[in-house]
Amino acid sequence: MIVLKAPQQDLLGALQAVAGIVERRHTLPILANVLMRKTGENIELTTSDLEIQVRTNATLGGDSGTFSTTVGARKLIDILKTLPADQIVSLSANASKLTLQGGKSRFTLQTLPPEDYPLVNEAVDFGPAFSVPQKTLKSLIDQVHIAMAVHDIRYYLNGILFVAEGKTLTLVATDGSRLALAQAELEADIPKQEVILPRKTVLELMRLLKDGKSGADDQIEMRFAGNQAKFIFSGMEFVTKLVEGKYPDYNRVIPKNHQNIITLGRQTLLSSLQRAAILTSEKFKGVRVNVDPGVLRIASSNAEQEEAKEEIEIDYDGPAIEIGFNVTYLMDALANISQEMVRLELHDGASAALITVPEQSGFKYVVMPMRI
Repeated sequence: MIVLKAPQQDLLGALQAVAGIVERRHTLPILANVLMRKTGENIELTTSDLEIQVRTNATLGGDSGTFSTTVGARKLIDILKTLPADQIVSLSANASKLTLQGGKSRFTLQTLPPEDYPLVNEAVDFGPAFSVPQKTLKSLIDQVHIAMAVHDIRYYLNGILFVAEGKTLTLVATDGSRLALAQAELEADIPKQEVILPRKTVLELMRLLKDGKSGADDQIEMRFAGNQAKFIFSGMEFVTKLVEGKYPDYNRVIPKNHQNIITLGRQTLLSSLQRAAILTSEKFKGVRVNVDPGVLRIASSNAEQEEAKEEIEIDYDGPAIEIGFNVTYLMDALANISQEMVRLELHDGASAALITVPEQSGFKYVVMPMRI
């Protein structure tokens, strides 16, 4: 049976959409495969890692009828990448093998039974659905993902908190040393729903969401259950398990009423920090920031007694403040903001700093000071 017959780019695109979560080596060999279910000319492609499940549909020709199998996802993608984009490729089934043919190239691949493929059991108690444009969600994730913890024993920090309440969607991430918060407006009024998405899910969503001209305004529908989240977008269905645990009260961390406020160019500040960062030591990424009337100074040094000094003219007439920061935390925030101006709000040298954007009230980035 000819399972499908289509241009290489069509099959490759459909496979790449679902294969991001597939590990090359897995304790269950079948999880390295993609589940193919054919009905007529339509083929449904599904992948799973037991925590996340991604599904898409494509019309890829072939014989009519129904057919199911599983085949190595990465192997299939690697082969397709070596074939010309406009070449017609076919996938034929014979006993327990699949044959991929393109031009004069022919590859025979081993399959595993589709009934053995471990699909994720979808929750039945999903809350009300709500939607935002794909570019909006991608922008929110881009702004906060930098503050996610990595392999923290406080497992609930290894992901992003999603809070839908009223007409606001809030995303929060923190690793204990910094916190990022970004918000967007929802069209519908939603009862409060709060979930923590795992790090792998966040990174996969970032890969799949569109923010360019094509498809960026398409909606992504979200639904949350007690232990699952479901996203539907671009003809795809994305189901993921959630991180269990109680997220810290992020509102208590965000400084209120800082009196010393400096507004300056994002790129100017970022460039100065990047230059100063060159002379910080590998383990100790500290820079000293001095704020005085009319000038902001950045200084760094290392064990070789090298030092860097930067000065930026600012519109400021408040008290002098000296404060130390991990320079990477500041650069991460500035690199993920698209606006031209940023606002740096300070209290004193021992209190957390708040970075905001003048024309975007929904973005907040908190950085704890460090001793220099």
